[in-house]
Amino acid sequence: MTRNALFPRFGALLVIVTMIATPVRAAIDIQEITTPAGFDLWLVQETSIPFVAIEIAIEGGASLDLPSKRGAANLMTGLLEEGAGELSAQEFQAKREALAASFRFNVYDDSISISARMLSENRTEAADLLHLALTEPRFDEDAIERVRAQILSGLASDAKNPNRIAGNAFYSAAFESHPYGSSLRGTKESVSTLNRDDILAIHKRLLTRDRVFVSAVGDISAAEVSALVDNLLDGLPADGPDRPQQIEFGLEGGTTVIDFPTPQAVALFGHSGIKRDDDDFFAAYVLNTMLGGSGRESILMHELREKRGLTYGVSTYLVSKDFTDLLLGSVASSNETIAEAMELIHIQWQEISQNGVDAIRLEETKTYLTGAYPLRFDGNAQIAEIMLGMQMQGLSPDYVINRNEYIEAVTLEDISRVAAELLKPDALHFIVVGQPVGLE
Repeated sequence: MTRNALFPRFGALLVIVTMIATPVRAAIDIQEITTPAGFDLWLVQETSIPFVAIEIAIEGGASLDLPSKRGAANLMTGLLEEGAGELSAQEFQAKREALAASFRFNVYDDSISISARMLSENRTEAADLLHLALTEPRFDEDAIERVRAQILSGLASDAKNPNRIAGNAFYSAAFESHPYGSSLRGTKESVSTLNRDDILAIHKRLLTRDRVFVSAVGDISAAEVSALVDNLLDGLPADGPDRPQQIEFGLEGGTTVIDFPTPQAVALFGHSGIKRDDDDFFAAYVLNTMLGGSGRESILMHELREKRGLTYGVSTYLVSKDFTDLLLGSVASSNETIAEAMELIHIQWQEISQNGVDAIRLEETKTYLTGAYPLRFDGNAQIAEIMLGMQMQGLSPDYVINRNEYIEAVTLEDISRVAAELLKPDALHFIVVGQPVGLE
C-alpha cells in the first residue's frame, strides 16, 4: 500500500525453464478475450499445474482521494480482507486459508490492484470469497482502528527515515497541491480524522467497472475465466469520478537541504522525463540503464563507487505516471562526501548529454537487456503481472515477441540525440537529507 509497493510472486510454470535458451514466443501464447459483460482480458492458458493467477487493476488509485481525506484510499485498501458480508475478519481469513487461496490488494498513485492466486479445485469458492471482499467489505470499526494504527505507526517511522523524508519533500516541491505532491499514505492529521463514511465513499470512487484491466495465467479456459471475471466485478459501480489533470514537473535546478541528524546523507535528484509512448522511449530506457539503471555496471556506479568509494549505491530510473513523467535518481554518501558525489553526478549528466556514450558500452547494455528479459517470465503470477502492465501501458500482446527487437534497434545516434534532449544538467534538483558539509 505504498508508492513503491511490490507485486507478490507465487507459483512456477515448468515450461518457463526452457525460456533461457529459447525465444519468448515459444512459451507465451496470449489470448485476447472480451467477456460477456464487456471486460477485456488477456489469458495464458497453462494446464500443467492446477493453479491460477489473476491480476486486476482499476485506474484511479490514491489520486482520487479528496484533498481533505488524503490516505483514505490507502486505509480502505488495507481493510478489504478485514471481513466481508457476514464473515468477520477472522472468519474471512480462516475461509481463505482453508481454500489455500491468496489475495493481495495494493493502491498506487494511479491505480488499485487486486491479485488472486488459487488452486483449480477451489477456484469457484475462492472467486466467490474475493467477490464478497470487493463488493461487501464490512469496514468494522475495530478493524478500521487496527489498520489505522498500523498506518500511523508507519508514518511515524517515515518521519525518521531519511529516504522517506527526501521523497516526500521532493514530490511536494515538484507537484504541490496535485495528488502527486503528497504521500498516498496521508499524514498523521488526515489519517487520524478518517471515519467509516470516508472509507465507504472512497470504496465507491475507486472500485468501479469502467477502468478495468485483467490478466490471467494458469489452468483455466477462456470461457471459464470470462465467467469468473464477470462474477468478480459484478455489483461494483459502473463509473468512477474524473481523474486529475496533467501536471508539469515544478522544480527548477538547484539544491534543497533538509537538516537531519544522520551520519550518512541521502539525496533524491531528478527532473522531467519522457512519456512511455514516446517514439524515443526505448532509446531513453537503454540510456538510463547505462547511466544508473544497471547496478554496478552503470556509469554512475563506476564513477562514484568503483573509482572513488563515495557510496555503496547510486541509481537512476525512469518514472512514467499517468499525468507526469520523471527521470529520478538517488544516492547516499557520508555528510563529508555527499557534495562531491552530487558534483560528479552533475558532471556525468553534462558529459553524457553533450557527448553520448561509446559504442562498446551500448552493445554491452543491449546484450544485458535482451538476455535478461526472458528470465522475467518465471511463473504464472509473474507472467500475469507483466501482461497487466502491458495492457495498462497500451502495448499489444506481440510486445513480448518484439521487445528485444526494439532494444536492438537503438543506435549510437539515437542515444546521443535522446541524451541531448532528455538529460538536463541545469534542471537537476537535489533534495538532500542529512547534515552535509559544504552545502547550504
